[in-house]
Amino acid sequence: MTGTAARLWCPLCLLPSGWAERVLLHLDDTGTIRRIESGAPAAGHSRLPGVVIPGMPNLHSHAFQRAMAGLTERGGGSAGADFWSWRQTMYSFVSRLTPEQVEAISAHLYVEMVKAGYTGVAEFHYLHNPPGGGRYDDVAELARRVAAGAAAAGIRLTLLPVLYREGGFGGAPLSGAQQRFRLETDEWAGMIAALAGASPTQSAGAALHSLRAVLPEDIADALAAYDAICPEGPVHIHIAEQEREVAECLAWSGRRPVEWLLDNASVNRRWTLVHATHMTAEENKRAAATGAIAGLCPTTEANLGDGVFALPDWLAEGGTFGVGSDSNVSLDPREELRWLEYAQRLVLRRRLVAHNAAPPCADNAVTVEAWLPSLGAALWLGATAGGSRALGQPCGAFAEGQAADFLVLDPDHPTLAAHRPDTLLDAWVFTNAGSALREVWIAGRRIVADGHHPHEETIRARFQTVMCELTQSL
Repeated sequence: MTGTAARLWCPLCLLPSGWAERVLLHLDDTGTIRRIESGAPAAGHSRLPGVVIPGMPNLHSHAFQRAMAGLTERGGGSAGADFWSWRQTMYSFVSRLTPEQVEAISAHLYVEMVKAGYTGVAEFHYLHNPPGGGRYDDVAELARRVAAGAAAAGIRLTLLPVLYREGGFGGAPLSGAQQRFRLETDEWAGMIAALAGASPTQSAGAALHSLRAVLPEDIADALAAYDAICPEGPVHIHIAEQEREVAECLAWSGRRPVEWLLDNASVNRRWTLVHATHMTAEENKRAAATGAIAGLCPTTEANLGDGVFALPDWLAEGGTFGVGSDSNVSLDPREELRWLEYAQRLVLRRRLVAHNAAPPCADNAVTVEAWLPSLGAALWLGATAGGSRALGQPCGAFAEGQAADFLVLDPDHPTLAAHRPDTLLDAWVFTNAGSALREVWIAGRRIVADGHHPHEETIRARFQTVMCELTQSL
């Protein structure tokens, strides 16, 4: 990893207003962009070896689940195999994990993410306690292990400690496995306070696991405590992921999950509604109007059989979205975007569904004009805008005051060669051009060079040891 450079020059850069040539980025010593010049000479500046685009923030991850990838596909297509049976396998798996294993898994996961083009991650962290319940001496022990893994990988992190107190709607008791997830509200708030502002690239926010895991009175108390710590910080929640969840919420409250949340919480631009797969047209309209972000994880939603998010309806209402890797069966942001578009094509039986995915106006007030003939660019810019807001950190776009988190693509790669700027992102998103990713920069530091992370061998070896330990009894 190299130190921050004061000035970086590139031949072609994707700005919020479109492609610009001969761009010079002026950075301060924190890796923040202070000025952008177009049409600048290259002489005397550090030259980036290719086309530069914003890095992708990953808005939803459960780090420990990376170690489960490939271990939940058995069962011969039984009619009983669904999200809920998968959850039982996850509970069995999670009961084994030690703090050292959590750190090793997290570090390896985050190296893989960075090498694929994710420059930041919102970690939805609900693994808090030792096996069997109780507490570690430091209630944030496992959260700190995740943060240590992120620091080793060099990825930007927003750690989201999860409040998880009930085993089902209306206060059902927690199962034995779920005891690892439970915190008191004051413990949860204290963890957020302890982790917030840990470093220039590490912050903290709030997560409520779901309506089935947190009682209404606990939601109100938690949000009041959180607002006293981070009044503008992000709030994430799983919502309406499964049809059974919707049915159970109706039985409990007489309202659907998204409907209940909108009626009982001050949902706004701070919120990320993770999945929100099963919404009515009215819920879609109301949720989009709040400015909340739809946190979409298409590869996990497909893997778990959740369903297909109604993306065209959401975009038609001006809704914002971002993508996440969730269970981490896939770690490529381009695959999430492809699945997001392709699932719509399969359902609607037409093409180019998400053509209006790019935000009409970025948070920095630079207008995204009608230069976007490119579906790939629209999806990429839409997801980077929503993802950065979900992380609650200034990243995801080239603008003054934003972090220098970006990717450098090789324009001479066979898949990208001869593409003009207006089709280059289509080739990047909709083809298998992963090896075209030459460099990854986070906070003005080069984390990946020529596809290589400087610590990947050591981190991989630790992960392989952990996997042998975890799988030997399966």
